Amino acid sequence: QVQLVESGGGLVQAGGSLRLSCAASGLTFSTYRMGWFRQAPGKEREFVGGISRSGANTYYTDSVKGRFTISRDNAKNTVYLQMNSLKPEDTAGYYCAADWTLSSTIATTANEYKYWGQGTQVTVSS
Repeated sequence: QVQLVESGGGLVQAGGSLRLSCAASGLTFSTYRMGWFRQAPGKEREFVGGISRSGANTYYTDSVKGRFTISRDNAKNTVYLQMNSLKPEDTAGYYCAADWTLSSTIATTANEYKYWGQGTQVTVSS
């Protein structure tokens, strides 16, 4: 059974940093591309960024470029989202997602991902 468990969320002041982790189990982690999404109350789920199977490729939505960094440790079955210079508009539930693939591409839409975590809340105060 595939499980994705996010951690690391919390309350932080604007300008601060958080690092989210997503621990995966029940899958061969290195064969899955990973993504981070977020959803604020009353809004649709939004792609934040993704990383290829090996970690060689990453891609981010424009609003987080230069502030957020995705990385992965395939030996630990974990993907990370380092968030710096946080803004109140980054407040949301953050979700990791996994998609099996043979390619080195990154999936950017929610319907491309098969497995999802339960999410972790990030709240940025002004």
